[in-house]
Amino acid sequence: MTATLQPSTTLTSRTEGLQRGPIRRISRVRIVTRLLGRTVWKSGAIALFLLLWEFGPKYLVDDQTRVFLPPLHEDLQALWRLIENGQLQSHLRASLTRSVIGFGIAVAAAIPVGLLIAWYGRLQSFLNPLLEFFRNTAALALLPVFTLLLGIGETSKISIVAYASFFPVLLNTITGVQTVDPLLVRAARSLGLSSPRLFAKVILPSAVPAIFTGIRMGGTASVLVLIAAEMVGAKAGLGYLIINAQSSFQIPDMYAGILTTAILGVAVNYGLLGLEGHFSRWRSAMNQNH
Repeated sequence: MTATLQPSTTLTSRTEGLQRGPIRRISRVRIVTRLLGRTVWKSGAIALFLLLWEFGPKYLVDDQTRVFLPPLHEDLQALWRLIENGQLQSHLRASLTRSVIGFGIAVAAAIPVGLLIAWYGRLQSFLNPLLEFFRNTAALALLPVFTLLLGIGETSKISIVAYASFFPVLLNTITGVQTVDPLLVRAARSLGLSSPRLFAKVILPSAVPAIFTGIRMGGTASVLVLIAAEMVGAKAGLGYLIINAQSSFQIPDMYAGILTTAILGVAVNYGLLGLEGHFSRWRSAMNQNH
């Protein structure tokens, strides 16, 4: 009896396996199609912009305007030429050095100060009007002050970057601490946690998303403000490359510098997003363990 059932069972399993094969292939095709569709949709706006940049100067503007708005391929050729002769790397290195130092100083100072201000309510109420005053004062408006006091060297540029990055990180750190669930704080205090352990176990993990929002805003500000500062007085940097190319009537080189600045800003943003994801996982693990 068993011997007569085995061939039938084997045949059925083979039939089911043959049926599953096309179904799996169809499912994979659908998944790939959806991924491609999402990718095309998300990159569609950029593709349209690049097409407009390439063909717009030829078909949408007159010859006089085209001199100041070269098509994309000419700008990319200028970009490649700057890479080949090493100028782009030199200017990019100068800008990155200033930006990283100024941004690092801002983050290292703003997070501890923000935690301290948010923890002590009376200190916050005392400093809040002053913080609001400086937050609403554009960093570029103070660029002449930094230049007069610190000169046109590296110190003034790093200082203006640190200033521009400091307040977004500071204010978001304060907001992050203030939005911590009071029940968590009371529960931690009832368990006898000291203030340092309370900060490490409850306050800081809960404030991480808001802090990284400020860090991302500060990172963007550090690049934008530095480019403007390099246009005023510098002998190297992306801002200097842009303004020097413009004054020398090397328009494709100017757009190459602008394109590099945009790519740098996007790279900084995505890099900070990656760090935020890493520290958010750390926060989730800490909350699960404690």
